[in-house]
Amino acid sequence: MTRFSELLGTDFDGEPTTDIEDVLYGAFDEPAHRDRVPGLVELMNAPAAPEVERFLACVALTTWGEAAGYEAVLRAAADPEATPWYDFSIDRKFSVDSTFAQLADAVAERDLAEEKGTEALRVEAARALVRLADSQYFEDKLGELFDNATLLALLDDIKEVVGRGVRFLATDEKRRFDLPTQLVDLASGVATVDGALGVELAMSVLNAGIYTRTLNHAVPIVHRAKGPEARQFGEYLMTVGDEDVQRQVREILNQA
Repeated sequence: MTRFSELLGTDFDGEPTTDIEDVLYGAFDEPAHRDRVPGLVELMNAPAAPEVERFLACVALTTWGEAAGYEAVLRAAADPEATPWYDFSIDRKFSVDSTFAQLADAVAERDLAEEKGTEALRVEAARALVRLADSQYFEDKLGELFDNATLLALLDDIKEVVGRGVRFLATDEKRRFDLPTQLVDLASGVATVDGALGVELAMSVLNAGIYTRTLNHAVPIVHRAKGPEARQFGEYLMTVGDEDVQRQVREILNQA
């Protein structure tokens, strides 16, 4: 049995598993996961280990609220393309690196961070990832990912990265992924804790260009923002969206 198989290919009953999630999330109810932490740290930092094993070790440590995992995420965010596992996992839709999306999932888990006293470090890791939202791909995760407390801690960072992304959209350069939609996803997340700001951020993106996919991702803001700004934003989407967007917005406004 390889070291990787011992650490992440064996569940906490000692049985082999091909589903790493059995191990990742089984740890929440199994204090014995701590026994695997030193080995995972060693694996994550081993230059000779396969990049996929190093990456999954980082994901596990981060999901389990370990400082070593968050510190690795901070290093990765500081110089994304220099990360050992960068580009090992490629998104099928845009053919770009998807490792930061998976790291964001891991950072979003907070139960063990609170238990282990690493919550402040977790928030810093989340901050570092959010600040990459104008340059790295996060799949469609950023609108649903973080809890309200984390979002409130990151509002200034989100405002900054959305502003930077909007300025990029005004240039002739292009990202290899759907940047407008990713920025609107962030605005949608913000709308759960600050409706007016969520609408403001989304409008700044839509003012730079209107795309069907982006408008569809903007629809949840109408529900989340509440208040007069939500209705105004919904009415705006009704004027620029296609029939499907209009239908979705009409349903939300009628329920309100």
